[in-house]
Amino acid sequence: MVAWLELMRPKNLVLGAITVPLGAAFTLQGQIVDEMLIISLQTIAVMLFIGAGNVMNDIKDFEIDKLAHPNRPLPSQQISLIAATKFSWILWALSILCLVSGAYFSMDFDLWWTTIVIYAIAVVLMVSYDHGPKTKEMGLQGNIAISLMVAAVIIYGASSVGGLLNPLIWWVSGVVFFTNLAREIIKDCQDIIADEGQRTTLPMKIGLEKSRMAAYVVIMAALVCLYMPYWRGPFEFGQLVFQTPAILVLITLNGPLFKGEDALVSARIRVAMLLGLIGFLLPMLV
Repeated sequence: MVAWLELMRPKNLVLGAITVPLGAAFTLQGQIVDEMLIISLQTIAVMLFIGAGNVMNDIKDFEIDKLAHPNRPLPSQQISLIAATKFSWILWALSILCLVSGAYFSMDFDLWWTTIVIYAIAVVLMVSYDHGPKTKEMGLQGNIAISLMVAAVIIYGASSVGGLLNPLIWWVSGVVFFTNLAREIIKDCQDIIADEGQRTTLPMKIGLEKSRMAAYVVIMAALVCLYMPYWRGPFEFGQLVFQTPAILVLITLNGPLFKGEDALVSARIRVAMLLGLIGFLLPMLV
């Protein structure tokens, strides 16, 4: 059971479980109880989507992970490739079932159909990432594709309750996009040796130092998106204090980046993303 959960990446599933209801909460101004069925179905759909995508990714990365991550379920032979493939199809089927069910119950909302469109776009990005044109092997293009999928979860959650036009969700999704993009670049720095001959990543093209500098610039873009809802609304400027933990984690990454502590930086970026999402939620609760 632990191996199957690890294959789905539990930390990524938690992020999906948080961001879908959060996107809906921004639209409903925190009053999500009445739409809990829709939100629950679409949250499960996203979690299963993320799980299926991660399983597909591990199947595709089987040879790379033998060197880079030998303790993962597939290279360690805890789970066979055939069993993992079947598992991914089960996850996809359940995810689509939840998507369709959630869309059916949300037909009273304007633009309810956008959830299906966003899901379809995410599927295209996922398939093109691993299978064709294999953006994963293109380095930065693959990083952007993955980050778009992660950021789309916020928009997906909002669209499930008719909130696609809410400007706040676009700033929040911007934070998620840029922090995840920075993390993907740093992970490529971490895996530069294992990726050789398999992918053409940004660190391979411009070097480790310049890639880490680029990641920090991307982090600054995330900070801009983090700030905007408190400057332009709907939040009050004083409520920016709720983002203090996330801001501190992000602006103090320059030291570890300079030292080349890629694993530490990657972990802190994930923490900062979660803290940022919590910081957006707190003003609606106080």
